Amino acid sequence: MSDIPVPSSTPGRGRVDSATSDRASRLWWDSDADNYHRTHGAFLGVSTDTGEFVWCPEGLHEGDVHLLGDVADKDVLEVGCGSAPCARWLGTQGARAIGLDISMGMLQRGVDAMTAGGSTVPLVQASAESLPFADQRFDIVCSAFGAVPFVADSANVMKEVARVLRPGGIWVFAVNHPMRWVFPDDPGVAGLTATIPYFDRTPYVEYDAHGVPNYVEHHRTIGDRVRELVAAGLEVRDIVEPDWPEWLDREWGQWSPLRGQLFPGTAIFSSRKPR
Repeated sequence: MSDIPVPSSTPGRGRVDSATSDRASRLWWDSDADNYHRTHGAFLGVSTDTGEFVWCPEGLHEGDVHLLGDVADKDVLEVGCGSAPCARWLGTQGARAIGLDISMGMLQRGVDAMTAGGSTVPLVQASAESLPFADQRFDIVCSAFGAVPFVADSANVMKEVARVLRPGGIWVFAVNHPMRWVFPDDPGVAGLTATIPYFDRTPYVEYDAHGVPNYVEHHRTIGDRVRELVAAGLEVRDIVEPDWPEWLDREWGQWSPLRGQLFPGTAIFSSRKPR
């Protein structure tokens, strides 16, 4: 169990650079790893023998939707893997999967699951803005709510992914739906009223007692995401906006059945590197 205290935070808005954003993410996810897994670990299949690939709070499973296609005998990188249940699941499907995350606290949870007898994959600690892999190393790169919303220069992440992809390779990533930025971070009725301009890209920042950011989340519009992909030389294949399923009655932060019936909570961008 981690003995790192969860930092006290004061919410606000402010510009932060890549190094500051990375530092905040390491600090936050290292300290919050235990709480995060107590709350969401079972839903994500973290402690199962095989892991699971759940794309989003709506419960969309890769085994059902096949957004990555046939992964057997493919080299696959998961960016922002956390405790790596997705990468581990991909390994059971025949992929040569690797998980990457900036937080050692989150990666340690993946090590714990593998040590307990679960499926195993290599894990790497690094920032998504600087992938420590050779050019054209992977057939598939994916991210299920990892890294992309938490980096200052997500356009550079797209370029890095394009660099490590082989021609014809695909890049699929899930993020909180950009329109969610407009609403308060509340799963109830208070979260149904638009209060923040969609076009205001000033990051959400939580500051510690010394005024140092210890949590940062960045906003991009749908158009921003498409332009980032195109600028990296990738072709946009699809944008998936999952419905809230009738069977799912759990809340996850701002995600809830109430809000999910009215507007999307997740956007999944699918792209390909031209051959």
